[in-house]
Amino acid sequence: MYVDTPRRRTTARVATAVAATAGLLVPLAESGHAAPVPTVPAAHAPSGIKTVSSGLTIPWGVAWLPDGSALVNERDSLKVFRTTPSGKRTEVTASPQIAAPNSGQSLLGIAVSPNWANDHHVFIYHGAKEGNRIARLTFDGSKLTGYKTLVKGIKRGLHNGGRIKFGPDGYLYATTGDADNKHSAQDKKSLNGKILRMTKEGKPAPGNPFGTLVYSYGHRNPQGLTWDTQGHLWETEIGDAAYDELNLVKPGKNYGWPTCEGTCSAAGMTNPKHQWRPAKGVPSGLAYADGSLYVAALKGKRLWRIPVTGTTIGTPVAHYTNGYGRLRDVVKVPGKNALWITTDQAGKGGDRVLQVDLG
Repeated sequence: MYVDTPRRRTTARVATAVAATAGLLVPLAESGHAAPVPTVPAAHAPSGIKTVSSGLTIPWGVAWLPDGSALVNERDSLKVFRTTPSGKRTEVTASPQIAAPNSGQSLLGIAVSPNWANDHHVFIYHGAKEGNRIARLTFDGSKLTGYKTLVKGIKRGLHNGGRIKFGPDGYLYATTGDADNKHSAQDKKSLNGKILRMTKEGKPAPGNPFGTLVYSYGHRNPQGLTWDTQGHLWETEIGDAAYDELNLVKPGKNYGWPTCEGTCSAAGMTNPKHQWRPAKGVPSGLAYADGSLYVAALKGKRLWRIPVTGTTIGTPVAHYTNGYGRLRDVVKVPGKNALWITTDQAGKGGDRVLQVDLG
């Protein structure tokens, strides 16, 4: 069963530049030194929050269907629900390969094909007995059938990553954790500790930097993925004992783990755009909306809002601190200036899907 990582002390080089208010996000220059907060227009604050759906247990991922409903999956029960904006929830009959509770499997990321009108494909990232897999199924409105493995050989451990999303280029991106073997993150032949980019058949996407599935490397436990309106790829990452990260991801770049946790001056490493202490972080889902990045925090139990202009980020602001417990996923609601957020580990049947209306 997938569980979040207990944080262990690491001997890897970590950053020492910390703001006077330790634990808050710290703007960082590429040199690794603290930089002045850039001038970025402040985004509108959320204007309201409400429960869309309740009675869930660890809802891990949310993927929108063209009709405005969403597929929401539970991590451990392996259940998938079709959920409408009004909160009506219908359980989807799942393929046997992902419908065996108490089997030790887990169901993490879920994504809907951008070519839905022609294929009705749904993609999942799940933990099987031998390791993590990316698979494809077909959804007929009530059943997920036709299971096909696209990628296997992703080792499984406490650090699994697991988020999958289609980018604006039409290719599928996936985050993979280092599976508790930190050195795998630097091994470009390994699928672990990476962001992968692939076709809908699970093949390396054209233009990948190494001719393989690997898009970027040096990641510990990457979680959220999102793109802003200019097409920049952003990623959240759970660190070890010192810092969690917000990264601007570019193809072929090395994001440092295990040499760096947070910012450092090691040659060849790409520093995060922001870092924060675990007590106020442990980031999971990530979404872009209304000119800002929104980060769902697990241990931090809050929603971070970070204004962004181009590749420059502004002053982060925390919302709903300790109000709704651990927050797992956050996604933009299509056609609305709103977000859906899932809570995490509130107890059996205690989790919810929340809607946040933006200003």
